[in-house]
Amino acid sequence: MANKKDKKDKLKFVIMREIGVLSESPNGWRKEANIVSWNDRTAKFDLRNWNETHQKMGRGITLTGSEARAMQSLLIETDLSAIEN
Repeated sequence: MANKKDKKDKLKFVIMREIGVLSESPNGWRKEANIVSWNDRTAKFDLRNWNETHQKMGRGITLTGSEARAMQSLLIETDLSAIEN
């Protein structure tokens, strides 16, 4: 497939700022909110699971600044009491 990266190609990332940890699993992986630059691109808001050393990550979402502000507004305006822990 033309669009797939070769397995030897490494994903490059730099965590520009650690915002905070949302939760931690018993195996030590943490769901974190960070500002991350992926493959030397403009940094974005990033929400995903990371291992303790930030060498391995799970799937996550990235948002531009305007998308993150829109999400912030939606969360402020939304009654989340129906969501169980």
